[in-house]
Amino acid sequence: MPTVLRVGAYRFFFYASDRDEPEHIHVEREDSIARFWLDPVRLQSSGGFSRVEISQIEKLVEKHQSELMEAWNEYFRD
Repeated sequence: MPTVLRVGAYRFFFYASDRDEPEHIHVEREDSIARFWLDPVRLQSSGGFSRVEISQIEKLVEKHQSELMEAWNEYFRD
């Protein structure tokens, strides 16, 4: 599960088994985790984060959307 970005306490990553799913990113901090679709950016699932923190994370995903998409496409390129 490659880490593609770190911002503060957040780690942005995906799993090698995610290949057959739409582009998305997992975000974790300690025991909390969320998953965001990348195009368009929207929350898919979360556990352990407050609504305020999810909003902050969503803004980070939006800010870094192009590099996250690039990392996805590079990793899963056939």
